[in-house]
Amino acid sequence: MKSVNFLKAIGGVAAVVFALNVYAQASDTAAPAAPAATSSKAANRALTKQVRRALAKTKGLEPTRIYTKAVGGAVTLTGSVPEQGQVDLAGTAAQGVAGVTSVSNKLTVRSN
Repeated sequence: MKSVNFLKAIGGVAAVVFALNVYAQASDTAAPAAPAATSSKAANRALTKQVRRALAKTKGLEPTRIYTKAVGGAVTLTGSVPEQGQVDLAGTAAQGVAGVTSVSNKLTVRSN
């Protein structure tokens, strides 16, 4: 009878150790998600800066009221420009930046 209780105790301890080991492994796989999100944010910020720089260097474009946002290569332009020609010019300049996969041009023409 003592050996049966001993075996039950050993089995219980083994089950707890196994469960803790499985839990620890599952937690470790979720940890690397944070660095990927951080590097993704950094890449989005870098692409946004590159697009802003390209807009600033574009002749005939007034980029002071153009706001850019990049998410995974997709760039969104919002804000306003003084002339319709600048809306198209900004979209073309943004599309020409390396790493840009698509441009959503939501610029409007402001009245003076």
